[in-house]
Amino acid sequence: MHHFAVWAPRAKSCAVEVQNIRHPMAQGEHGWWQADVADAHHGSDYAFFLDDDPKPYPDPRSAWQPDGVHGRSRILDHSEFAWHDENWTAPLLSEAIVYELHVGTFTPEGTYRSAIQRLQYLRELGITHVELMPVNSFPGRWGWGYDGVALYAPQEQYGGPEALKAFVDACHTTGLAVLLDVVYNHFGPDGNYTGRFGPYITENHHTPWGGAINFEESGSDEVRRFFCDNALMWLRDYHFDGLRLDAIHAFIDRSAKHFLEQLSEEVETLSEQSKKIYVLIAESDLNDPRVVTPRRSHEPNPTLDAGGYGIDAQWSDDFHHAIFALLTGERRSYYKDFGSLAQLAKSLKSVYVYDGIYSEYRGCIHGRPVEHLSAHRFLGYIQNHDQVGNRAFGDRISSIVGLQKAKLAAALVMTAPFVPMLFQGEEFAASAPFLYFADHDDPELARAVSEGRRREHAHDGAWDSIPDPESLESFNQSKLNWNELNDPDHAEMLDWHRKLIQLRRSQPSLMSGDRAEIQVEFDEALGWMSMQRGSIRLFYNFGESSASWELTRDSRLHLTSDTAVQVRSQKITVPAFAFAAVSVK
Repeated sequence: MHHFAVWAPRAKSCAVEVQNIRHPMAQGEHGWWQADVADAHHGSDYAFFLDDDPKPYPDPRSAWQPDGVHGRSRILDHSEFAWHDENWTAPLLSEAIVYELHVGTFTPEGTYRSAIQRLQYLRELGITHVELMPVNSFPGRWGWGYDGVALYAPQEQYGGPEALKAFVDACHTTGLAVLLDVVYNHFGPDGNYTGRFGPYITENHHTPWGGAINFEESGSDEVRRFFCDNALMWLRDYHFDGLRLDAIHAFIDRSAKHFLEQLSEEVETLSEQSKKIYVLIAESDLNDPRVVTPRRSHEPNPTLDAGGYGIDAQWSDDFHHAIFALLTGERRSYYKDFGSLAQLAKSLKSVYVYDGIYSEYRGCIHGRPVEHLSAHRFLGYIQNHDQVGNRAFGDRISSIVGLQKAKLAAALVMTAPFVPMLFQGEEFAASAPFLYFADHDDPELARAVSEGRRREHAHDGAWDSIPDPESLESFNQSKLNWNELNDPDHAEMLDWHRKLIQLRRSQPSLMSGDRAEIQVEFDEALGWMSMQRGSIRLFYNFGESSASWELTRDSRLHLTSDTAVQVRSQKITVPAFAFAAVSVK
């Protein structure tokens, strides 16, 4: 016996077809249709039929799409999988080293099971949290996952539901927490049948992907329920330790209780029930600290902010932009707002560079100050899938500025007060680009995507030189080449990241998220910056010439990116584009 239920308020009749036998469904409250089918069980295929439409539709909440997003759904019994992580406890996010990866390009095979073979490598590197780019079902054979349309069903090309559970289980038994990137701001353009069932999308508001998700209008209760239930499913049934919420600035919700607040509440309830700690991490370009401000104060400290959305952390783009613009000299697009050491220093102390000041790129005042929040509520990085993949040729920081400057950037990420995050292959200066790639069956849609990409990046080269996102070549070029670990330059970069992670973990000052303790000095003209964090003093030379600083008598050199660093007579000299860490008393 299996109970079928589907929200279809627009339908006048509804039926479910199981193993080629059609069963009428009864209409219930608020647009829900239901039916109990005796011979339906784990592995049974089914589809819905609405009104007189002869087309079979997959379940909007389908947990399994073995034949892709256009095919029939399959019943998945989550109790069929045998877990081995009953004693697992995830490390705190404040202690994390996050590693973002794309399942399809992380290994040559591009599957969950092949990725398991690299988990011990990540553990030995010092990674604590693996963050998967979206794995919900999307159309085609390859893609980033942000065009997902079957949000409850893991992508079949990667191995399907059981293989995903095996991956999470293996992560936990290896000692790694797992985060999942989820997309609740839009559906992909191909294979999205939710509009046939109900008002998931509103045309009263628009996003870069079309109509906005209906978080506030008629029918929005069930739409919000759809996304909240999806989040709870990943945490409860797949044992993920947290979620990364894509582009929450595209949420348009003027409800008395914002969707993010509702989601935060429900995840907290699940946490209390399961006795597990879950984290929510947002991507937001709003520079609004309310996103990561607690919903209510849990401490007697009257200065603690409260009344926010309750998200645990967010990506810190201002920090990234400040480093990237300084190292590369790029000033196109949003980089026109960045490029100075003063901005980098401000990001380290204040998080947001644009915290209520005028943005030339935006043409308006942007952001508001971060006041009483720990730096651990923000993730810091020099690379992620967007900042690499949204470039015309998917080039990485090491190929743009060279290994010396890339090592300096890595040092800044690992010694900053934020939770550090690496993007797959960054740790060994992978030569493989991370291109934008997709695979659409509709020739017209595929052509539009290819031409749109070329128009977007026409300034970066000749029209025909821009990689075609719809080609298999773009996908294959983006796969990591693990043989590079045997190359001296790549091995050196991997060793550098290991040393940086060890330094961070060995020094309580570097693990602290207290921004009040940070002291930053810089010289814009000479291009150097120093930062004191407790008993550790950090020197970063972004200039073309060597820079020197006075040291106390009992200072000790911990780590440097350049063997030419000199410590003599209580003075340290750091060459151009180099880093050094010194203990002080």
